[in-house]
Amino acid sequence: MQITLKFEGIDCANCANKLENKLNKIKGVEANISFVAGKILLNLETEELLEVVKKTCYKVEPDIKLSL
Repeated sequence: MQITLKFEGIDCANCANKLENKLNKIKGVEANISFVAGKILLNLETEELLEVVKKTCYKVEPDIKLSL
């Protein structure tokens, strides 16, 4: 299942890279963050993983704002 999330609130490419690495450690999640475009491209094994991804984003980057 492919999903694209838009984000705001990440100030640097290094922070985006840190988040991408964290997301890719979740079993069943393949993430690719485009800092310039402000998008997170996700490949999820199950729909339930979207909530895990969102919680991880808020934990790593508390100021992030996500939208579909």
